[in-house]
Amino acid sequence: MSTASVASASLPPVIPGLTRRVRPPKKNVPQTKADRDAVLRAVRQYAEGAGLVPPVPLDELQVHTDKIMAMHGIEPAYRDYTGVLLANETWREALASVPFEKRLLLMPKCLRVESKCPAPFDEFGLLCKQCGLCSIQDFQNEAEKLGYAVLVAEGSAIVMSLIQTGKIEAIVGVSCLSVLERTFPYVEAAAIPAVAVPLLQDDCIDTTVDVDWVWDYIHLTSEDKTRRLNLSALHDEVKQWFEPETLRALLGDPQCETETIAREWLARDGKRWRPFLLVACYQALREDPEAPIGNDIKLAAVSVEAFHKASLVHDDIEDHDDLRYGQPTLHNEHGIGVALNVGDLLIGEGYRLLATMGGDSSRRARCLTIAAEGQRELCRGQGAELLWDRKPSALQSTQVLEIFRRKTAPAFEVALKIGAALAGQLADHEETLGRYSENLGIAYQIRDDLEDLGEDSSANNTVRIRPSIILSLLRERAKGEQRDLLEALWSGRLQPREVPQRPEIRLWAEQTGAYEKATVLFESYKEAAIRSLAEVEHPNLKGLLRRVIGKIFNELEIKGWCREIEQENSKVSAERRAEAAREAEHLVPVPQKA
Repeated sequence: MSTASVASASLPPVIPGLTRRVRPPKKNVPQTKADRDAVLRAVRQYAEGAGLVPPVPLDELQVHTDKIMAMHGIEPAYRDYTGVLLANETWREALASVPFEKRLLLMPKCLRVESKCPAPFDEFGLLCKQCGLCSIQDFQNEAEKLGYAVLVAEGSAIVMSLIQTGKIEAIVGVSCLSVLERTFPYVEAAAIPAVAVPLLQDDCIDTTVDVDWVWDYIHLTSEDKTRRLNLSALHDEVKQWFEPETLRALLGDPQCETETIAREWLARDGKRWRPFLLVACYQALREDPEAPIGNDIKLAAVSVEAFHKASLVHDDIEDHDDLRYGQPTLHNEHGIGVALNVGDLLIGEGYRLLATMGGDSSRRARCLTIAAEGQRELCRGQGAELLWDRKPSALQSTQVLEIFRRKTAPAFEVALKIGAALAGQLADHEETLGRYSENLGIAYQIRDDLEDLGEDSSANNTVRIRPSIILSLLRERAKGEQRDLLEALWSGRLQPREVPQRPEIRLWAEQTGAYEKATVLFESYKEAAIRSLAEVEHPNLKGLLRRVIGKIFNELEIKGWCREIEQENSKVSAERRAEAAREAEHLVPVPQKA
């Protein structure tokens, strides 16, 4: 298969403000998104058990903040930041109970691109012109569609006057830490539900914010009966279904040695995201999301994991991989013939489990059709990669993304659609779940490439050529000898001793901006998954699937950056990083105003 015959993916809309600038957070704000998400998880975990009743006085809030920081080893410089997140969580349930039309979204004008912003001001603040350069437009449009009042203004006088009219009963805000510190006494005195997402900078010009956090608070509603569901506990419950004894109780005893090997492989490690997605979607759409989960749902969850584990067996053979989960791959352990047969058995087992579920026969039939369609699309995606591998050549980044779409997204789509079908509500949400799955799957695969870039593998630290977004973006940006080497790597012309090591690729990716561009794509597809839920009117489905994205991607951690690499990366100038961000704008198209 030639490079020209590999299709290209359509790219998601740009996230306003993400590709426009790459700015480091202020020193009193955690420096990476992964670190900020970790602080938020720690705060929410603490708040769930502390039973704090808002408004919490500042001195009491600081006591609890210090406990959280001590428990999780949070840097002292982040005390104010952690305190703001805790104050937000104390108000979370109260905010959820306030109707959207009784809420105010308050944003600072410094979120705009000051040098290019065409918007004028009146006595109430900035009048957005919908130019698409910053995140103000997206936040405002979504909030107003829900029924919010929206202000892009500074100062508390306007806000307090609106509160006094009785028309505003809750506030979702975006502000810098210094302003939040000054306004805390007013919010406490007013006893009005208020959450504020901290800006990452406080210099009052071209500031940035964690977009997904704002999106989360804007959509928070008491109509979402799943908002109190503990997703970590649900994920842990799903994982327990794959313990050997639980599998035995669900599926019965293995009938032969082949079944024993298949059962052991099914139980071996794995994050269980696909069965988790199935159960999460089912919980969102069923009448009582807190009721016990029946055996039919467990069988369906096991079936989608069986399909996934079968694909891993076959992938490992096709990709000549030696390790999976840090252990020998199945074909290394038992031979290629046995491994192929076990993979085939697991595919059959997946269909058998779906066919033997109880309940309505039309739902069973729909689940089987969903699984068959997903299996077909997955094999098409894997086939495109395998045929390319027979005569490899450099792939454009959009071609790599298309392979991701066809290889990874179908498994997520199968899980979500089966969950919806078992809840009897697939017809109403099938199209949305397809769009959500596609973007989620591509983001997931990009995340895998980012993680792979950060791993130091003692078994094999050389880079193996495959459709990788990092390698594709790096080749597109490389020049001179570096580009010649990457062309040779893509085409398989390098001798083993000539293949670059991961640390070298990591350094190049940082220096050329390929890493920043991959991060832009990761965030863009994540955001596209969130926005695919915008038209969903079912609050449980919208709320739970929005939080599922946080559950899956908050675990991102780039590991293995050795000190030497970090020192080299620190030499990359701010100008080079800004240049990388500007280049990314050409890869992700800016949406045009309708």
